[in-house]
Amino acid sequence: MLPHTVAAPAVVDLGARSRIDAAVRLAALVALWSTLLLVLYWWAADGGLQDLTGWVSGLNSAGRLTGLLASDLLLVQVLLMARLPVLEHAFGQDRLARLHRLVGFTSFNLLIAHIGLITWGYAAGDLTEVPGTLWDLTVDYPGMLLATAGTGCLVMVVMTSVRAARRKLRYESWHLLHLYAYLGVGLALPHQLWAGQEFLSSTARTVFWWGLWIAAVVAVLGWRVILPLWRSARYRIRVTAVVAETDDVVSVYMAGQGARIAAEAGQFLTFRFLTGAGWMRAHPYSLSAAPDGHHLRITVQVIGDGSRAVRALRPRTRVLVEGPFGRLSARARSRRRVAFIGAGVGVTPLRALAEALEYAPGDAVLLHRFTGRPLFERELRILAAERGLQVVWLPGHRRSARSWLGDGVPADDVTALCRWVPDVADRDVFVCGPAGWVDDVRRTADAAGLPPDRFHVESFRW
Repeated sequence: MLPHTVAAPAVVDLGARSRIDAAVRLAALVALWSTLLLVLYWWAADGGLQDLTGWVSGLNSAGRLTGLLASDLLLVQVLLMARLPVLEHAFGQDRLARLHRLVGFTSFNLLIAHIGLITWGYAAGDLTEVPGTLWDLTVDYPGMLLATAGTGCLVMVVMTSVRAARRKLRYESWHLLHLYAYLGVGLALPHQLWAGQEFLSSTARTVFWWGLWIAAVVAVLGWRVILPLWRSARYRIRVTAVVAETDDVVSVYMAGQGARIAAEAGQFLTFRFLTGAGWMRAHPYSLSAAPDGHHLRITVQVIGDGSRAVRALRPRTRVLVEGPFGRLSARARSRRRVAFIGAGVGVTPLRALAEALEYAPGDAVLLHRFTGRPLFERELRILAAERGLQVVWLPGHRRSARSWLGDGVPADDVTALCRWVPDVADRDVFVCGPAGWVDDVRRTADAAGLPPDRFHVESFRW
């Protein structure tokens, strides 16, 4: 039998939640651009455009503008990091991560431009005077020492977010360093309120900037601290068993002893296992079985310190959770027929979806690429027999850097996909695997005619 098998939910309106999410995405983008345009309007109303006609006044004016835009985007960045459910549901982690990265680097570049332009302007446009002026501003102006420390925190976060640096860091180390972004943004507040006349020169501006700051603080404290602790206290989750799936993959079974656990198949949560040292490090894992409100299962590949500790877990270990997160779930579905494409341990959320979603025999197909032994072979065969899930096994190593298929497939990627799923362009396609591999699948799906809004993904990237 499948672990904790649940009855597939009735599908009332396949596109209802997807349409709501699309409306939220549009509203969020409108809100973002509205704040930027409002800041730009206030800058222009204060003579920002006229000041650009002079050299020194132009430097100061451009410095003020870049500072205002950087401040706005830094607060937006904090809201993106706060894991607001409405944004998580609408964007999904993969799209939200790309937006987070774009906003983060843009705000940082504007911040550096602000520092350089303002300092140059205060130095009367003389480059030789810039170092001394920067020192004077840092030491003598209110809040500047704190702002300098905050900038240092942000520099550290940005430098460790560059892909080349991330590849050399453990996830745990990167995650800890990334939290300094909150400190960096927070340390800038006194400088903005004490030295930035644009922030407090009118009631409307005061309400706007204080409102953004309050929203950011409440979002972080509420959804990153209070809500996870409250949910963990209500769920009272404990480990019930740890089962080896292969030599380097284990499944962890958990049960809640309290309130019903709010999670959907395909989503992921971050877990903290209270085992002693290292319990404060949160690790994101997708659910590999459809949750029934009281039981959870995750399946983990042992590749680092955190996953090695998971293999050593003992029954009765207490668990703190944050989430659920991700849009790789039924809420993204808009078509009756679906296709699942997963690589290696990336099949875990797809296996849960294949169990939980409603579909007629033949309406769901799973393409499972793997090396060695396939994960959940017995469970997938049961789903094929009991639910009519079509399973295509794709063993072997990737045949090239630009192909997502194994070396045993003679056809090109597009031809092979259209042979296995002839109507792929008329389905929802759920994909999970390494980031580069997912990008190859996306290109193939695009070439096969799949609309981008029906390509749903969670990739292994951080």
